[in-house]
Amino acid sequence: MTGLAAQKRSTGLALGQSTAKRAIDISFSLPLLVILGPLLLLLCLLVRATSAGPALFRQERLGLDMRPFTIFKLRTMYANNDDQIHREYMAQMLSDDQLEPGQSGLFKLDSDPRVTPLGRWLRRSSLDELPQLLNVLRGDMSIVGPRPVLPWEARLFGVAYQPRFQMKPGITGLWQVSGRSRLSIRQALEFDVEYVLRHSIVLDLIIILRTVPAVLRGGGAR
Repeated sequence: MTGLAAQKRSTGLALGQSTAKRAIDISFSLPLLVILGPLLLLLCLLVRATSAGPALFRQERLGLDMRPFTIFKLRTMYANNDDQIHREYMAQMLSDDQLEPGQSGLFKLDSDPRVTPLGRWLRRSSLDELPQLLNVLRGDMSIVGPRPVLPWEARLFGVAYQPRFQMKPGITGLWQVSGRSRLSIRQALEFDVEYVLRHSIVLDLIIILRTVPAVLRGGGAR
């Protein structure tokens, strides 16, 4: 096979995988939004009733090729809070990369004072991520992929983890079914890179199947 033919074959395979991945995203996200729509509406009403502020939380994250997009989540924090505590935590965790006994480590602080009582339950159950199905339908995200990170978080990561931006971020991912919040931040980033390097449709389906029991168990979410 000539170099040009091999390149065309590789491009064709990549395009086929991309099309199949998008088909999986739509076939999962659309029915889930229809089925879980009443639950999502109820949760929105509960968020509004238990703390001041909007039900939906919107924030800029980085997607494929580091392009910014607006992510949707159920609001789990008190409105208008200062994110300095999170920035300091991230910088420390990336610097130390050592977990104390009982510490979660993955992107979220334990006992974060900014999180509402309802928000803690939403995070433990992962129900705060339901609105991200809208991001999947819009094409900003995928069902499976690396974690969608904040622009300032990406600046802390360094070049070693840049391959994680070669795919759309996902609602679930290899890191989530491999320990979730029990991982250190660097371990989670390494799982993101591993996912990109190993990606296949079969791997996506395996991760989706493994996500269900991980979420039902609580899986270390915070």
